[in-house]
This record gives sequence, C-alpha cells and structure tokens, in this order.
Amino acid sequence: MPATSQRTRFFTESVIRRMTRVANASGAINLSQGFPDFEPPAELVAAAEVAGRRGPHQYAVTWGAADFRNAFARKQSRFMGIPVDPDANVVVTCGGTEAMMAAMMAACDPGDRVVIFSPFYENYTADTILTGAVPVYVPLRPPAFDFDPAELRRAFEEHRPKALILCNPANPSGKVFTRGELQLIADLAVEFDAFVITDEVYEHIVYAPHVHTYIASLPGMFGRTISCGSLSKTYSITGWRLGTVIAAPEIVDVVRKVHDFLTVGAAAPLQAAAVTALEFPDSYYDGLRAAYTAKRALFLDGLDRAGMSYTRPAGAYYVMVDMSGFGCTDDTAFCEWMAREVGVAGVPGSSFFREPVRHLVRFHFAKREETLRAAADRLVRLPEKARKR
Repeated sequence: MPATSQRTRFFTESVIRRMTRVANASGAINLSQGFPDFEPPAELVAAAEVAGRRGPHQYAVTWGAADFRNAFARKQSRFMGIPVDPDANVVVTCGGTEAMMAAMMAACDPGDRVVIFSPFYENYTADTILTGAVPVYVPLRPPAFDFDPAELRRAFEEHRPKALILCNPANPSGKVFTRGELQLIADLAVEFDAFVITDEVYEHIVYAPHVHTYIASLPGMFGRTISCGSLSKTYSITGWRLGTVIAAPEIVDVVRKVHDFLTVGAAAPLQAAAVTALEFPDSYYDGLRAAYTAKRALFLDGLDRAGMSYTRPAGAYYVMVDMSGFGCTDDTAFCEWMAREVGVAGVPGSSFFREPVRHLVRFHFAKREETLRAAADRLVRLPEKARKR
C-alpha cells in the first residue's frame, strides 16, 4: 500500500470535534464545538422552505450566485465602509473553512512562511501545512492576549513571511484587535510585501465598548488583504456551509480557480435563501449583539459563582477559563473527566497554543439561556468534585 502524505503527519484530528463526541457519549452539555442550540431567524427558515420547493436545484455560478453576491456586497460595503464589487471582489465558498483554505492556496507557495498568532483556531496550522507553507508563531499573551510589537517585527524580519493570519474577533481568546494594533500589522505587511488573510466570522459579535475594524478598510490594505467570512455565526446556520472571500480582483481570480477545483460551488438553494438574511436591516445586528451580550453576562455570572478565573471576552462567543485552581495540570484529561463527572464539555486550551499551556479550557456560550443556566449549575459543583478527584 502506498504511504500517505508526509504533510498530514504534522497535525492530529480536530480536538474540538473529538470533544463533541466525548460530550455526546457522556451526556454532557456541549460547550466545546461552537454551534448554537437555537433556531435561525424565522424569516431565513421560511426562505429556505421556499427555496427547497422552488429551487434553484442545479449548480449556481461556481464562485457564487449573482443574487447572493449582490446582496452580500451591498451588506459588506455598508459595514466595511469601502466599496465591494460583487463581480470583481467576491467568491462564495463552502463555509469559512474552505474560504480560508482557498485563500491560503491562492496566496502561498510551498516553503513560504505564514505568521500565526497563538492561541489560534486549530485549522490555521493545518491549512498552512496542507498548503506546503511553514507556520511561524507569535504569542498573544494572557490575560489580555496582547502581542509584543517588537516580537512581531522580529518574526517578519527573520522569516520574511508571505502572509499573516488574523482572526478578529479572535477564537479562542475573544480578543478584538484595536485599530492601533491593526495598523501595526498593516505597516509590517506593507513593509515586507505580505498578505493578511483574515478570519472574520465573528465580525458582528462584539461587546461594547469594543469595536471591530476591518483591516482591509485601512489605507493601502485592500489590495493585500484576503478577507474570509461566513454566514454561520451571524445567522446561526453553521450547517448551511456558506462562506465568503473578499479581495482585490487579481487575488479573487486565483481564489476562484482554487475554489472551483476544491468544491465547485456552494449549495444553490441555500444561497438563494440566504439573500433574505443579507438584506436584514441594521437592527438585526444590534439585536444580535444585545442577545450575545446577555448570554455572556449569564454565563460569566455562572463562572463567578463557581469561583473560576477567566479572561472576559471582547468579542466572539468563547471564554478561556483558568482551571489551575482545580488541579488541572493535564487539560485534555481534565476536560474528559469534567464531561463525565461534571456534565459540561469544554475544549483543552493546549489545542489552541503553540506554547506549552495545560491549564486553560475554552467554553462557548452560543446557547439558549436555559442551557447556559443548566451548565452554570453543573459548573458550580466542579470545585467540590475536583477536590474528590
């Protein structure tokens, strides 16, 4: 039998998905994999029902149906504050995961260096390795998850990277990069002629007083930014797998070719239905932030009652919790024990860090209030159970 690719030996299976299996097997409340347990907007569901009956049921244009791209470009032009052309600047992909992979393959050649902030979403290392590029890690230091500008500059000077991956708002840390931080990154990208590949799937989940700034909107950055996004989190449709790429025309031309051979195209009826969501008024996004602000407050109150230390997230819907006070020295074993004995599943923090971090656990709070209350009630019992562990 032929040997498998050497590249795939540098990473393991998804820890996040594995913890979902652990949660299912133990009957734990799943706060590991970041999907909601509530329904999408009713208008969107109704539009999907219509599309299911009427179609379209055949291939759309491979890089995205025209009505979807038009609606998406109007919406992003409004929020990004820059013009987005639906024909020249947009590719529709099969989820944000494919958007990131297509962007990486369009920007990077084998042997290129790619800067990744640590902690990071687990796909970024895999995407880099599958592209044949080499990851270069720069730490975001807890508890604020700030980076050292001098350290970032050294990474550029020593490795001359082809790209930097920027998750903003960030998974797993909940960090929202300030405009000043983004300008520092932009200045390095310009100086060293590098791309910035963004993952902005949580663009609309930001907590006051923090503000999300699109790095592509900074002066001189649209031409070197590949902005990846998804409808999954904004409209609670993680199973629809509708992602997007925004970039300059010459970059989009390459991304379209890569995307065409990766997946051909995203689901045509779901694109048709999603136009309804893309045309929601600004009040929808105000309501989304308000809803997640309430969920964050509810869950963090539960962590406070359990005596847990955490970093308050500025965006997205994750929180990193310090479990060292409960005897957590092996976060993977601790998370598996917690799922079985406490009934709440989280993700071992070590799966997000390049550095040796074994005392942090990531929870997500994209759940109904009753689910979050139930999880909080179980976590309150964790200190006592940990003492008996």
